[in-house]
Amino acid sequence: MIDAVIIITFILAGAGTGFHGVDLLPIQVLAQINSQGFRWVALGSGAFVGLILGIVAQNAYRKLEIKVRAMPLETLLGRAVGLVMGLLVANLMLAPLFLLPIPDDFSFFKPLMAILASIMFAYTGMTLSDTHGRALLRLVNPNNVESALLAEGILKPATTKILDTSCVIDGRIQTLMDTGFLEGQLLVPHFVIQELQTIADSSNDQKRVRGRRGLDILNNLRDEYSDRIVIHPADYDDIQTVDAKLVRLAQELNSTLITNDYNLNKVAHLQQVDVLNVNDLAQALRPTYLPGDSLNLKVLKEGKEATQGIGYLDDGTMVVIEEGRSYVGKQLHVVVTSALQTSAGRMIFARPEAIATV
Repeated sequence: MIDAVIIITFILAGAGTGFHGVDLLPIQVLAQINSQGFRWVALGSGAFVGLILGIVAQNAYRKLEIKVRAMPLETLLGRAVGLVMGLLVANLMLAPLFLLPIPDDFSFFKPLMAILASIMFAYTGMTLSDTHGRALLRLVNPNNVESALLAEGILKPATTKILDTSCVIDGRIQTLMDTGFLEGQLLVPHFVIQELQTIADSSNDQKRVRGRRGLDILNNLRDEYSDRIVIHPADYDDIQTVDAKLVRLAQELNSTLITNDYNLNKVAHLQQVDVLNVNDLAQALRPTYLPGDSLNLKVLKEGKEATQGIGYLDDGTMVVIEEGRSYVGKQLHVVVTSALQTSAGRMIFARPEAIATV
């Protein structure tokens, strides 16, 4: 529809220009021709020129529309704000100019300057918006443009994370928070706190230490990240186990569950709940050693085979050293020969550097 409107508008403009433009011809020329017939010829010629210009304008409009549709919302809004501010500055600067007394022979100077200044400042505003668009948008909306981008689906909000009991006791969640790699709110259900209290009150010394450690970690997190740690009062009387309650809560809130419990991880995945497993993260962050890499470690004990020695990396990865039994208790440079991933973890095989280079 808009294409037809553009073309018809140019045709009518061209036809009107041709029809009425005849009146602008010199009187001597009009006296030598049939002005009425020439007027209709000029109308047809003007309509034809208008049709050509309309098609060109319609194609340019469609190309501009495609470019604007592909433009990110933030860029589009920034350029719009830059355009408005540029035109505003141009009008403010031109206001004194229109008050100046200018002779009638130079009256064209005012509109010409207005057009040139408007184009120049509008283009400058749009250009600056590409570099400082976010700052320009903050002038219009102090709450920032992220809310608009979230509404458009361009940005995705960080999901709320629900902490499992084992994850709290483990303690590595505090390190993750300190490093800043964990985004969003951390939600601690009330039934998780109750389970920690039950463990802390246990008659078993080891359980009691674990429970108190978990409570201490929660208190530290609450003190350091009070704006991100939320205690949720939800509970489910019809569900007995804490793991099942965690899965239900994650489903209801469409949240992500953080745990290092292998079984809870599997159950949550079966019920289509997103899970962040701290153990998987730790495993993924372990350095990768390829055959030929050198290591420096201490041989701690003898291996199963007659000539083997056993050492460990800082992350706990076991290194089996061929011909390393005679170096037990000593620091040794070894060369990696191969690596094996097992269900229990990763195992690296190596040989003493002196033997490997022979």
